[in-house]
Amino acid sequence: MELNELYISLLIGALKALLGITFLLALAAVNTWFERKVSALIQNRTGANRASLFGMDLAGLVNTLVCDPLKAFLKEDWVPKGVSQFMHCLPVFFAVFPVLLCIAAIPFAPPLTALGLEISLQVTNLNAGLLFVFAFGSLAVLGVLLAGYVSNNKFALFGGLRAVAQMVSYEVVLGLSALSMLIIYRSLDLQDMVLAQSGTFYGLPNWGIFLNPLAFFIFFTAMMAETKRAPFDLPESESELVAGYLTEYSGMKFLLFWLSEFAEIVICACLVSIIFLGGWQLPYFDITTITSDWGGVLPDWFNRMNFQWAPLLGAGIFGLKVTAMCVLQIIIRWTLPRFRYDQLMSFCWKILFSLCILNLVGTAILMLSGGYNIWEA
Repeated sequence: MELNELYISLLIGALKALLGITFLLALAAVNTWFERKVSALIQNRTGANRASLFGMDLAGLVNTLVCDPLKAFLKEDWVPKGVSQFMHCLPVFFAVFPVLLCIAAIPFAPPLTALGLEISLQVTNLNAGLLFVFAFGSLAVLGVLLAGYVSNNKFALFGGLRAVAQMVSYEVVLGLSALSMLIIYRSLDLQDMVLAQSGTFYGLPNWGIFLNPLAFFIFFTAMMAETKRAPFDLPESESELVAGYLTEYSGMKFLLFWLSEFAEIVICACLVSIIFLGGWQLPYFDITTITSDWGGVLPDWFNRMNFQWAPLLGAGIFGLKVTAMCVLQIIIRWTLPRFRYDQLMSFCWKILFSLCILNLVGTAILMLSGGYNIWEA
């Protein structure tokens, strides 16, 4: 019996990991298409629309999701002279693998009851999930640093050095802004953070964005800088460094770097949704109280199935919030101009860092004074 339970647990864990990675990569791929069409809309262009499937261009989906991956797969993998194939591939691994691991700590919905077990809709239950995401997310620094170093190209090296300085600096701001929310939630567990945002706080939803709007602004800005997206795309600024640390990469290696960047956008959107937007929670309504008995609206045979609506609705709500945050990042990317590098670093250390310290001290004072206790509101 214990062996069967072990097999079931392993099967459930493998299935959750597969679904989590599929969600991450699928949304990252769709973001590449959305960025093309949104940028075209903002710039009054048509965007991708040339390739078609059975005579239908499907609004550029065929271009982005079929033709581009196929072109990258068939394109020559060029390696600079004097660089080993292994060292040239290693940065790609460090860019992609840590981002895929980050999805393990993300709670997608309330627990599901099946096979006599309560199944958490989270790849792995970690009591320090936020720390896990930050730890593995920071490993992406190694990817860009190695990519710039092993490319044997001065522009790639400059791009790698820029990326490291930028990412390490904004990680400090990111951690301090998250620390102010940890004081409120009293937990590093992402599932606990979602549960803490149920109910209301002085008439408003118990969401982090209402509890600490300054922390939301700082966290969201720092996460965009961590993903190296415009206006923070100094490590690969085409007008200065050709393509930065990506200059000597082509084919599938370049595509994987590109995909990891969009996967980072998804992870950023997930964290913002969990910490500040209630995760899978719906404001003013507890979805965990929904039952399958809808008062005769649904057939009796369906009611007898005891269908669980909460996990399905929770996953849908969370998916909509994550998608909205991804869209917001893409719109900002095509709206704001690129910083100069000195402006980028000054903005981090002189403005955001100072705001983080003030916000952290203010949050601690409010918590100690008892005026900021969401657990008793």
